[in-house]
Amino acid sequence: MPAYLLATVFLLLFALGVRRDRRRFGNAVLLGLSVLFLAAGLLGSLARLPDGLVDAVLLVIPAAAGLGLVASAVFLVANGVTMVRQEGGRLANLLSLTAGLAILVLIALLFAAVHFDSRALRALAGGVLLVAGYLGFLFLCFLGYAFLYGRLTVRRDVDFIVVLGAGLVDGDQVPPLLARRLERGYALYRVQEARGRPPRMIVSGGKGSDEQVPEAQAMAVHLAELGCPPERIEQEDRSRSTEENLAFSRVLMERHGPDYRCVVVTNTFHVFRSAVITRRAGVPGQVLGAHTARYYRPSATIREFVAVLALYGTLNVTVCLLLAVLGALAGWAS
Repeated sequence: MPAYLLATVFLLLFALGVRRDRRRFGNAVLLGLSVLFLAAGLLGSLARLPDGLVDAVLLVIPAAAGLGLVASAVFLVANGVTMVRQEGGRLANLLSLTAGLAILVLIALLFAAVHFDSRALRALAGGVLLVAGYLGFLFLCFLGYAFLYGRLTVRRDVDFIVVLGAGLVDGDQVPPLLARRLERGYALYRVQEARGRPPRMIVSGGKGSDEQVPEAQAMAVHLAELGCPPERIEQEDRSRSTEENLAFSRVLMERHGPDYRCVVVTNTFHVFRSAVITRRAGVPGQVLGAHTARYYRPSATIREFVAVLALYGTLNVTVCLLLAVLGALAGWAS
């Protein structure tokens, strides 16, 4: 009963958090805690079942969890190999491969701690297990809430559509990833144009060291080729990061008046982190995602999760250190 009560409390806090601002990572954690305590309540209810059925459930759940963990590791490793083949061996493209290998190492460490009589090994396994559990819980919260947030649609007219930049290819060409953002943004523009309220398009992206022109310039050309009137396009060509994209675009939007509404367009994997940064930048608007190739999503999603953790770096490092110490002490004493 207490577990169900806590699940209800966290669900109510989640609803209040969403009502206040949908773009908070705390909403994801509250939803995750509600689901966690609901699961705990359901497990506690197993005692009411017949003994044979209880034994079967208690056998199936750990087995399913273990198989799911192994399957996830294999999938991530396979996806990592695909990423390297398709996108090259840059560090950002190795994240899914690294995550898959890390899960396999964790499984091996847990088996070793169980089968070998070593306090040091049990202490190491205990510390690593608690930290991995914490990060895994946050990752599931991130995935679940990012999925829900990504289902939002634009119901009200907006004054601006901000399209976030990405790297160019061949120095001045818009790659498919960025083209999809521009196409999604222009589709929104056309919907409002048909209602007689065409918004202004802001393309945001500076010039990288390997680029011949600012990303915003190439994006503006691509938008014009799609059919967007050039006079409705504004270029923000100084930014080098998502934080700068939104901060500098905010300045452009505020020149037209303080009471504006906007939509920020990026790719699906980047939506939730952009939403968190949008809130922090004081930009009043939601974030929408454009289609992303399937093979690209796992590594990109992990990268976004790590970036969100970094936004709350002090808190997460402190919690991880505390859990590592507690897990090590428990493993040593066992």
